[in-house]
Amino acid sequence: MTVRTALVTGAARGIGRGVALRLAGAGLDVAVHYRGSQDDAEETARLVRALGRRAVTLQADVTRPEQAEQLVQAAHEQLGGLGVLVNNVGNYVHKPLLDLDLHEWHDMFDTNLHATFYTCRVAVPLMREAGYGRIVNIGYAGAQHLLARPGIVPYAIAKSGVIALTLAIARTEAGRGISANVVSPGVVETSVSQPLREIPAGRLATVEEVSAEVLHFVQASDYVTGQVVDVAGGWNL
Repeated sequence: MTVRTALVTGAARGIGRGVALRLAGAGLDVAVHYRGSQDDAEETARLVRALGRRAVTLQADVTRPEQAEQLVQAAHEQLGGLGVLVNNVGNYVHKPLLDLDLHEWHDMFDTNLHATFYTCRVAVPLMREAGYGRIVNIGYAGAQHLLARPGIVPYAIAKSGVIALTLAIARTEAGRGISANVVSPGVVETSVSQPLREIPAGRLATVEEVSAEVLHFVQASDYVTGQVVDVAGGWNL
C-alpha cells in the first residue's frame, strides 16, 4: 500500500523546500518541519498547497530525541499516516580541525547524524505497521570515501555515519515494503562553500537536481534500497 504523505525535516528553505515542493508536485501531502524559521516554513507550506496538496508546519529541535519523536508522531497523526521521511537537517562548518570548539564539533554530529537516527527510530515502526515506507537521508558527496578533509572533519565523519545508518536500516527492513537510501549533494547553489574549480562539470548543482533524486528513491520499488547517489557533477572522481 502506497502512503502518499511525507515529512521533510529542515523544509523551510533551500534543499528542504525544494524536496517538499518536488514531492507535492508528485502528489504527496507534506509535513514541513522547521526549528526557528517559521515564516519561511509557512511559505513552503503555502507553495505546497498551491500545488493542490495538503501541508502542515511542525516545529521541533530534532537534535533532542523527545522533540524528534513528537515531530514524527505529529506528522503521522496530522497527515493520516507517514509514508516518506526525508532527513535534510544538518549544519555545516568549514574550519581548520584544531580551530574547532567543542560546541561546533558536537553540533555537526547532533544535527547531521543523531537527528537522523532520532527520526528514523520512530518512523520505521510506523512504516512497518503500514507495510510501506521510503526513507531518504541527505548525505554529502564523497562521504563514503575515506579521504582527508581537514576543513570539515566532523561534518564528513557525521555524513559517513548517515550512510552507515541508512545501510543498516535498508538491510534490517528489506522485505517489509520499506526502503532506505541516501542522496548525497556535492556543491549546491545554496552551499556555504562553493569551490567551483574542483567540480569537473564546471557548475554548481541546483536544488531541483537534488530534489529530483530524492523523488526517484521515493517513487522506486522497495527493492531499490541501501543505495547512495552523489549529485556532484563528477566531484571526487
